[in-house]
Amino acid sequence: MELLIVAVVAIIVLVVVGGLFVGRSRGGTTTLPRPSDRPTTTTPLEPRPESDERGEGAVTTRPPPPDADADPYPGGPDLLVEDEAVEEAPLTLVERFRSRLTKASSALGANLRGIFSQGLDEDAWEELEESLIAADVGVEATMELVAGLRDRVREQGITDGEAALALLKEILRLELGMADRSLARRDAGTTVWLFTGVNGTGKTTSIGKLAKRHVDAGETVVLAAADTFRAAASEQLQIWGERSGARVVRQDEGADPAAVAFDGWKAATASGADLLMIDTAGRLQNKKELMAELSKVKRVVEREAEQLDEVLLVLDATTGQNGLSQAKAFMEAVDVTGVVLTKLDGTARGGIVIGIQRTLGIPVKLVGLGEGIEDLAPFDPDAFVDALFADVVQDVELEDYASALLEADQVDEEQG
Repeated sequence: MELLIVAVVAIIVLVVVGGLFVGRSRGGTTTLPRPSDRPTTTTPLEPRPESDERGEGAVTTRPPPPDADADPYPGGPDLLVEDEAVEEAPLTLVERFRSRLTKASSALGANLRGIFSQGLDEDAWEELEESLIAADVGVEATMELVAGLRDRVREQGITDGEAALALLKEILRLELGMADRSLARRDAGTTVWLFTGVNGTGKTTSIGKLAKRHVDAGETVVLAAADTFRAAASEQLQIWGERSGARVVRQDEGADPAAVAFDGWKAATASGADLLMIDTAGRLQNKKELMAELSKVKRVVEREAEQLDEVLLVLDATTGQNGLSQAKAFMEAVDVTGVVLTKLDGTARGGIVIGIQRTLGIPVKLVGLGEGIEDLAPFDPDAFVDALFADVVQDVELEDYASALLEADQVDEEQG
């Protein structure tokens, strides 16, 4: 009996040991530790390999992580682009005119391109007149300009529209270039410039920009706030004086403008200033009072300073023919020697420059081409004419480019 029990136990032991051996040889499972026994640190998961369609090895479906030491520009050092601040050269006067007169040139240049492309028949001449009038050249100035152009075309036997356009540009350059556009300065003593114009044209701002420019050039500048009708005018001039380093002479609102101009002259001469600029009021709704006031300021300054070196009329280029009407009103009170034409970079049509010189007989000496101090620039006839007619060429190029794009789009659509 005892032998039977021993035999059964032996058989059971053999069965258990044999099962463990078979399980290990076949990759059997092992007992995992309980959650509380597992380590708390984690390791990143590796990408799970997948067998390719042929079953030959494993293919990684994710790209490997970037190597911090790897060359980010495997093409070599020639492909490296250094991230350095490149100092751009300042725009030349011609470039500023061309870049800022896009609206003016598109208004006139595009029309002229179409007119001169159809020949020089009577319809073309009529369309030329209409385009120049629409560009604010003025009716009278336009008629004189077109009549002179037709005479020159006839005398030179010109029959080609392109040649007529070139002749028109030449005439404008000659006319605009005949006037003296330099700002008068004294050889010794204090130079005096009187500024006038309707409120809102940019008069005080123009004075401030000029003051900054001359102070930066090493000159001593005094500003006289003779626009005592508006307190805001004196305050604005005071701000510009602080910005530019110019001294400002002012009195309370409602003070006599001539008295402020007198004080400005005394302060400028006492300090040996190089330049005195006088700001005056511009309220056309009280035309008689305004003109009497301007005349008085002029008489007082001329009595003390012996002369006014410049009387500059500030006009807003966007007002068009209204600006010419304003100019005539101011010219009744003072002898205007030149025009400061502001906002020429806005919606102005450009022809106002031609109209001013032909109608009023006074030159445009300064033009506003933007908000920056450097954008109040001396007027350059050649740069202006080139910029005004620039789109005559550019429009053709843009149309050809647009046509090419349309053709390319059509080809893409056909090819699907």
